[in-house]
Amino acid sequence: MGNYVNNNLSRGESVVYEAHYHWKIWIELKSILSLFIRPLIMTKTDEFAITNKRVIMKTGLISRNVFEMTLAHIESINVDQSIMGRIFDYGTVIIVGSGGTRESFANIAAPVRFRRAFMDTISRCLKYTANAQF
Repeated sequence: MGNYVNNNLSRGESVVYEAHYHWKIWIELKSILSLFIRPLIMTKTDEFAITNKRVIMKTGLISRNVFEMTLAHIESINVDQSIMGRIFDYGTVIIVGSGGTRESFANIAAPVRFRRAFMDTISRCLKYTANAQF
């Protein structure tokens, strides 16, 4: 896991799932025109993680954009995949929070696995809270 996520974990928080960009970013026209510096910077600096308490998405090197939302405030995680995305297993992950907050992250490898990891984490948290009440 990257520096940002590890440095900002709270007490008792641990990374459950980590996502990465799909290799498709290396063959885009923007990548070729930047002599492959753009995808190199993206893969080294951008971080996508699900912890047992929240979802953390950090993009950017000089200008940093960080999206953090607790699991309780996320209404849904949507996945958009084209036909090529379905074949090569990449897509856009869209996180919808309470109050209508929407954040999308494109070219994520295995986006359905990301959504499944989120759902598994939510169900584990709900079981834990239900058992703690009794």
